[in-house]
Amino acid sequence: MGSLSIPGVEDPDPSGLSAPVCRTVTPEGDVLLLAPGECAAARAAAYAQDDDLAAVMEITDVAPVSVPHRVRGRAWVAGWLTPVRNDDRARCAALLAERHPVGELLGIGEALQPQAAPGIPGRAAWMMLRLEVGECVVDDLWGAESAEPDEFAAAVPDPLVAHEAELLQHLHTAHGSQVRGLCGLLGARSAGMCGARDEATPVALDRFGLRVRFIGEGRPPFDARFDFPEPVRDVAELRRAMHTLFEAAEE
Repeated sequence: MGSLSIPGVEDPDPSGLSAPVCRTVTPEGDVLLLAPGECAAARAAAYAQDDDLAAVMEITDVAPVSVPHRVRGRAWVAGWLTPVRNDDRARCAALLAERHPVGELLGIGEALQPQAAPGIPGRAAWMMLRLEVGECVVDDLWGAESAEPDEFAAAVPDPLVAHEAELLQHLHTAHGSQVRGLCGLLGARSAGMCGARDEATPVALDRFGLRVRFIGEGRPPFDARFDFPEPVRDVAELRRAMHTLFEAAEE
């Protein structure tokens, strides 16, 4: 989930129209956003013209499985917001549509239409915005860490990100007992921490490993991270890595 805010600008609509319907990152490291044309962020960016307009995008990472305390982390990307203009609009729209195949349903087609001035009837229902990144901060299970714009631009998506929700659901429903058995890999730390009736829910999955939340009666829940022997590059390698984890837990 993501939301866009501008210091000193309030969105009068409580429905959260400043939340972009889709976003992506350009090869140069800018964040492209498709937002409702009448939301506060879009209107402020249009009125500002070429002036620097400071903005902050907050992203909340929520586990795609049903589990208590589902928020896995948050990130804040701060920078300067401008509308995507002129010849750059077609390129940016193509990039959004490529990474969000339902882009036309989300308004990318309308965002390419000529835009009237803010407040004038006929104003586009959707607007493409560009956030030039100045600073990025991530706060998750491992603590808070900042990243410079060049580091943000150089980052690449995890190869499992498009499949994570489906894979976690599959692990939870089809391999629940094996996931619960991973607690044995914690060694001495698992003594008194994992019971046979405890719930074990996989809550995060990436190329480096699996994160499982153990919940038992009378004990506070805790998360454990199970690293793969080496980073995986695709689902096929993930399958082999998971088999390796499960086999190690059975020994």
